[in-house]
Amino acid sequence: MLYYTDLHIHSKYSRATSKSCNLEELAIWAQKKGLNLISTGDFTHPAWFAEIKEKLVPSDNGTFRLKPEIEKEIGASVKFILSVEISTIYKKWDKTRKVHHVVFVPNLQTAENFRQKLDAIGNIKSDGRPILGLDSRNLLETVLESGENSYIIPAHIWTPWFSVLGSKSGFDSIEDCYGDLAEHIFALETGLSSDPEMNWHVSKLDKFRLVSNSDAHSPSKLAREATVFNKEPDYYSIMHALKTGDGYEGTVEFFPEEGKYHEDGHRKCNICLTPEETKKLNGICPVCGKPLTIGVLYRVNELSDRHEIITPPSTAGKTYSLVPLQEILSETMKVGVSSKSVAREYESLINTFGSELAILQNISIDEITKHSTLLGEGISRLRDGKVIKQSGYDGEYGKIKLFQENELKSIKKCKK
Repeated sequence: MLYYTDLHIHSKYSRATSKSCNLEELAIWAQKKGLNLISTGDFTHPAWFAEIKEKLVPSDNGTFRLKPEIEKEIGASVKFILSVEISTIYKKWDKTRKVHHVVFVPNLQTAENFRQKLDAIGNIKSDGRPILGLDSRNLLETVLESGENSYIIPAHIWTPWFSVLGSKSGFDSIEDCYGDLAEHIFALETGLSSDPEMNWHVSKLDKFRLVSNSDAHSPSKLAREATVFNKEPDYYSIMHALKTGDGYEGTVEFFPEEGKYHEDGHRKCNICLTPEETKKLNGICPVCGKPLTIGVLYRVNELSDRHEIITPPSTAGKTYSLVPLQEILSETMKVGVSSKSVAREYESLINTFGSELAILQNISIDEITKHSTLLGEGISRLRDGKVIKQSGYDGEYGKIKLFQENELKSIKKCKK
């Protein structure tokens, strides 16, 4: 049996997040999505930490659940583990570095220890994802000193502006970033704009297990990416699996082209370029004459030392490339992804089949087709990897389509 987790999310106290990012809504949506365990996110924020202590109770092995009366009221149950994303901005080797990290701790006392240490360094009150002028190596040291079994996983490692290997403010290796403590890093988050196959072009990443998570800023975005285990997950089993491979299955991925930093370009200039096109232009936008935002694909190619993909035999997992169900419904129904009609159809499907991940991966195509001809055809194509890709760039999400522009009506007529 497979178990799905989302280990990097945010609360309503992070910037640019939905006010509905509370523990109850997160649990409800986790169940709709088919997640077995999610992180709390943002535990350093005083108000969110108070809510965690008020509404969650210890479950087992470093996990928490909503209090029984809350679970009963909302009709949803999911495990939580404690996590927070930290943004570090600092100068190293004559360059400004901006690196995001996801911190995990096993219990409330360790979380409190870590919070107190950060509170003495910078402001943890203004944002659920605090921004600190702290070297990444020193952040890792602070995590390790906060309590046993505390860890960092570098977040969305290729994102241009805020990541360990990003083109704008990152490093060329994990070791350069974390220095003498780099041995304590055992997993890396691929981010929405890359997938494991892209990372396997860089041999120095072979020793790390790869995780994928939603980095959700609203509950409905949960599980757009996820990390999969084949043993029931708890805090300690997850960390053991990521260190050793025992229990690690792989990841659920966006098609990386859908990520908003996959290729190079300028959103304001409506320019999207492949790495080859960018090189021919010397990295300069042909419209405004300013430097292009260099995307993830370019950066991966820059650090790549392999022409062909070599799957690391000791650390690689399986990759499940999916498109969020709401996006498929939006395409087949020809309405906006946030429309009421998509929301109604989504709820109908969840009530019929159980969860989004089950619909996308497990429910038979025949059963889905009985509910909707077009949806059945779309998910059949998705499972076969027959998708149409338009790459994202410079903060603009890409688009993954399952049908050609004029195809929907003809398929519907043929299958009546």
